[in-house]
Amino acid sequence: MHASITTPTVNRFAWRIVDIVIAAVIGVAGGVIFFVGDLVYTPLSAVLDVTPGLEGLTAAFWLFAPVLGGLVIRKPGAAVFVSLVAALVEVALGSTWGTMNLWVGFIQGLGAEAGIALFGYASSRLYVAIVSGALAGVANAAVCLVLYYPGVTLQVAAIYTVSAVVSGIVFAGILGLIVAQALAKTGALARFPLGKTA
Repeated sequence: MHASITTPTVNRFAWRIVDIVIAAVIGVAGGVIFFVGDLVYTPLSAVLDVTPGLEGLTAAFWLFAPVLGGLVIRKPGAAVFVSLVAALVEVALGSTWGTMNLWVGFIQGLGAEAGIALFGYASSRLYVAIVSGALAGVANAAVCLVLYYPGVTLQVAAIYTVSAVVSGIVFAGILGLIVAQALAKTGALARFPLGKTA
């Protein structure tokens, strides 16, 4: 009689040290992008205000990092973690909106997270990036319309929401995936699923 050898199962949802490190790096870089968004928001909004609500297109500054982090890490909580780290860095750099950004970052991270979770954290394909970016845009609109645009008309709210979703899809989703794939080709993501399929 031979003793059976059991292979320990690997929990693909368990976080590794490398996941935490890469998520933190993306979060810190994202925080710098968040802060740049703070700096250019007012002049960009003034240009876009030719159609009230169109400033939702600026949402990409705050959606790019959580979507990118979710596509790379593909673990529960990754997009939220990246977005919170980015928001902390943004606040530390002297954001105009102060600690309120932590709540905004959390909710936007939840939106990006939902898009990755819908597909079981199992893929970084284009459609996953698009859904993640779109839901991040919806989350951005939901929180920003309440906090920063109280009392706007339904038309302005609708334009802002559509603009934020388009921004999320194009700049956070599609561009985020392009950046992730470019990083994977350098070998920087060799220990991640995206890096193994590059």
